[in-house]
Amino acid sequence: MSLENLLRIGQLKRHPPGAKEIERLLGAAQRGIVDARIKEVSAETRFDAAYRAIMQIGLAALMANGYRPETSRPGSHMMTIQALTLTLDLNAKRMVVIDTLRRKRNLADYTGEDVDDESVAACIKEAEQLLLRARQRIEKIKLE
Repeated sequence: MSLENLLRIGQLKRHPPGAKEIERLLGAAQRGIVDARIKEVSAETRFDAAYRAIMQIGLAALMANGYRPETSRPGSHMMTIQALTLTLDLNAKRMVVIDTLRRKRNLADYTGEDVDDESVAACIKEAEQLLLRARQRIEKIKLE
């Protein structure tokens, strides 16, 4: 599946890439990662901050490629994550980890399941690695 295919089936819409908008998202992701490291707050709050950073990075990567999710349809959240294979060229192993984090986030949000410290650490690590990769990739794209 390509980004163009996702556009054709209505999962994405065109969105002109803007350097300021993308930098705001990446800056918000960086702040989320910093917040996720604050040990004095709950594991759930730390996990949420790191996971939100992953989503912001995914959205920035889509925008840098000229798209954004079609939020009027269900599944935009999952599609943003799955598009990381296309926007940041993530391999299947990394996608399994990130998808596991997505499922853990859903359980925590919708069933109140506890988030353990290992999951928090994994989410922070993925967010940090994604942010670095996104900055390297987006830097190569000419944005206005």
